[in-house]
Amino acid sequence: MTPVEALQKTLAAEHAAVFLYGVLGARTSGSQDRALLGHLQRTFADHRAQRDALTVLVSAHDADPVPSLVDYALPGPVSTPAQVVATARTIEQRVTRTYGELVASTAGTDRRWAIGSLDRSALREASFGAQVGNFPGLD
Repeated sequence: MTPVEALQKTLAAEHAAVFLYGVLGARTSGSQDRALLGHLQRTFADHRAQRDALTVLVSAHDADPVPSLVDYALPGPVSTPAQVVATARTIEQRVTRTYGELVASTAGTDRRWAIGSLDRSALREASFGAQVGNFPGLD
């Protein structure tokens, strides 16, 4: 995978995460589970920042950033707070795996940025209860 292809794939993953966290936030009651809603809102904001940074990185490589889709399928049911957390964990596992691929496909400043992003992604994954190994992003 070329560096630009890896950046585009990661941008596509962030587009999905932004959309899906919007859905998770909309399905979480602020009056019944304020802590979970706050966590989802912070995670949503982090994914938006990552998406925006990736858009700049892709453009810096003289490529057109991959656009967002109009809809994304939730990777699980979200009727209860436990299901919301499980779905968020799945989203984070997918994004972390993509950042692992980005680290493997880039060099220089892009790779340094990707490593920092992989670290943040692994921390988000762990914050939703995932067991993160010594080498996040690898299965």
